[in-house]
Amino acid sequence: MAEFEKRLPKLGKEYIEKMQLPKMLPFTKMEGIGNDYVYVWFEDLDAPLTDPAPLAIYMSDRNYGVGGDGLVLIGKSKIADFRMRMFNNDGSEGNMCGNASRCVGKYLYDHKHTDKTTITLETKSGIRTLVLTLEKNKVASVTVDMGKPITKPQDIPMKADGETFVNQEITVNGKAVKGTGVSMGNPHFVVPMPDIANLDLPQIGPNYEHHAMFPERVNTEFIEVVSRDKIRMRVWERGSGETLACGTGACAALVACVLNDYTNKKATVELRGGELVIEWAEDGIVYMTGAAREVFSGEIELL
Repeated sequence: MAEFEKRLPKLGKEYIEKMQLPKMLPFTKMEGIGNDYVYVWFEDLDAPLTDPAPLAIYMSDRNYGVGGDGLVLIGKSKIADFRMRMFNNDGSEGNMCGNASRCVGKYLYDHKHTDKTTITLETKSGIRTLVLTLEKNKVASVTVDMGKPITKPQDIPMKADGETFVNQEITVNGKAVKGTGVSMGNPHFVVPMPDIANLDLPQIGPNYEHHAMFPERVNTEFIEVVSRDKIRMRVWERGSGETLACGTGACAALVACVLNDYTNKKATVELRGGELVIEWAEDGIVYMTGAAREVFSGEIELL
């Protein structure tokens, strides 16, 4: 038993006291088409929880913690209705997560933090608007204003010149690959490939994530264009590995397909966890609509 307990990761009493965390921490596990995070409410997202990374790693552990693709902190905002911070399961902080933001909308309404069906949400990538669709007084789906895509390589960021990086070649593990760079508040590289169902993503994904072309690492979307109205996609997320879904990745995939004239400006993106409807509207903003679901709520012992 002593050897087993040594393998159990602990946050440590000093960390818990410094961060002023309770011994029993309430949480809610939620998923947006299979993209699962642990959600925790804090009034203030900056203090005293000044270092959320160890908590994110602990909570996300699928063997010893709650288990998830990461940790999402929800709290008050000075510039919007609410604020979210999102951490990957390796402790790194992400700028934005579309699936998580949909779940935040459901969490806030269903847990009675608000009675609004249109919510402004502060993220690290700016303020996003969530429009909630209700069924039997519960949130069934959420449409998220994902902002305008960024296509200039230096702003994605990518180590490349020019105004765009569309269907251009990079070398990955000695092989030439063509793809399109897009930022949706975080960097994406969209790569069309045949037969993505049989790709060995754990083998090839890290070669993209840590490629020298991407100074802040990158999320990589491997896509098949099914029709002008449908895209099939798998994703390797920086800091998390392959996930069942990625909202910003689905948006980046649609933008890349439009830039390459593969699809219309509105299409369904089929991911391993389910489907999202993505529209690059005339106002230049990308809108994402999809489901959000609460899996369970509980408390986890931190000490």
